[in-house]
Amino acid sequence: MSGNGVRRVPTGVSGLDQIMQGGLSEGRSTLAIGAAGTGKTTLGGQFLSAACREGQGAVFVTFEETASDLRRNFSNLGIDVGAWESQDLWRFVDASPVGEIAALDEGDDINFDTLMAQIGHAVDATAATRLVLDSLNVALESARDRRRARQQLRRLSGDLRRLGLTVLMTLEVTGDSDGASLLGFEQFVVDNVVILRNSLEQEKRRRTIEVLKMRGAMHRKGEFPFTVLPGQGIVVIPLSVLELTQSSTDTRISSGNAELDNICEGGFFRDSVVLVSGATGTGKTLLVTEFLAGGAAAGERSLLFAFEESRDQIFRNAKGWGHDFEDFERRGLLRVEATYPETASLEDHLVEMTHQLQTFRPARVAIDSLSALERSGGLRGFREFIIVLTSYVKGQQVAGLFTSSAPTLLGGSSATDGHISTLTDSIILLRYVEVESEVKRGITVLKMRGSGHDRRIRQFTIDDKGMHIGEPFAGVSGILSGHVVAPPEPLVESAEAQGG
Repeated sequence: MSGNGVRRVPTGVSGLDQIMQGGLSEGRSTLAIGAAGTGKTTLGGQFLSAACREGQGAVFVTFEETASDLRRNFSNLGIDVGAWESQDLWRFVDASPVGEIAALDEGDDINFDTLMAQIGHAVDATAATRLVLDSLNVALESARDRRRARQQLRRLSGDLRRLGLTVLMTLEVTGDSDGASLLGFEQFVVDNVVILRNSLEQEKRRRTIEVLKMRGAMHRKGEFPFTVLPGQGIVVIPLSVLELTQSSTDTRISSGNAELDNICEGGFFRDSVVLVSGATGTGKTLLVTEFLAGGAAAGERSLLFAFEESRDQIFRNAKGWGHDFEDFERRGLLRVEATYPETASLEDHLVEMTHQLQTFRPARVAIDSLSALERSGGLRGFREFIIVLTSYVKGQQVAGLFTSSAPTLLGGSSATDGHISTLTDSIILLRYVEVESEVKRGITVLKMRGSGHDRRIRQFTIDDKGMHIGEPFAGVSGILSGHVVAPPEPLVESAEAQGG
């Protein structure tokens, strides 16, 4: 039962119930609208499987796909329809002959008496509480005119409600479904409307779901990203449901570098997310390596998501700096997940990363780098990815260290191109500094929420022992902007002038 008195039934879709504030309205009809391939049938299968898992009956009415095709497709999503059919919990109603007759006899409506008789028999056989009708297109397009089609939809919804069923109907439309309709009236006849989209943004496909209306019930507004995964089906990422309720701690952990710990007045906070920004070759991966090694030294588990280097490269580089990642891995203190960012969408990566965090349960997590992941989606999708990931990491009180490539070799106007710096707790900048025709490296802690820190820009060097942070640059300004101004050379008078 939801807070506003309308009883809800879970959809079986991860994240969607949060958006709907409990699930679909019990005993009412919902219309799922979307273009081809947006996941409407998948949504229907998950909705019915949630009932079967609770020992409740379910009926799937199909106008187009055969029952055998649906069984096979659902099995790829981890839905074993055959097992539930053997228990009389699931039954298919093949309504394709009804639709074919109407299509052959031009101007004839679908015989709803025949259809309802088939549905009634299946409901009685399974004691069903839920029903999916996939899809309405055949029924609506066979009607003689729009007025007749509207009457048929209203009649169908009323007959199914009288059976006491919670109903999910699908409707295929073209485009991005902004009109939420095929004939202009469907959304007004049903109780609830859900829109699924698979839009093209910056040459990348992005799936979203929107609850357009829920009659008499509250729900979250707006579009929410989702993905479809083998063995899981639809997974919705409910961004607006995230709340700033994470607990906070004063506990410090070592960054893995003693000099950096001193700059941060004792190390990083246990529940903080630190962003390391710098140009290529400035030492971002080295800081990640020392961060992970610091976790192993403390007996903590660490998880690394690498999107630019292979596992073998990472282990070789770590050994070159004196850290044996293979030993950490054997002792169960380290797990490395290396993959190309282009192999999946940002939503897919997010689901996999949260799964790894749940199963391995590390104390530390590092991502190298966010810039590589940014290529997998548009700016909006990338920002949403960061919001959810940082919220999850901090909610689990896992210390995070994320790297990002600066757009220029010397200086830059922003810590990141994606403007994600405001979503992290601390920012460490690594910069090349040209002084007297020599390129040096500089490091500074730009911000650290809840803590003081050394604000000076310090020189550092890298050798086979790692990163060594030294003294601040003396008399040099403009390092962060890339316009370095060194102190003027002292004037030396000529010997003739001195003698005069």
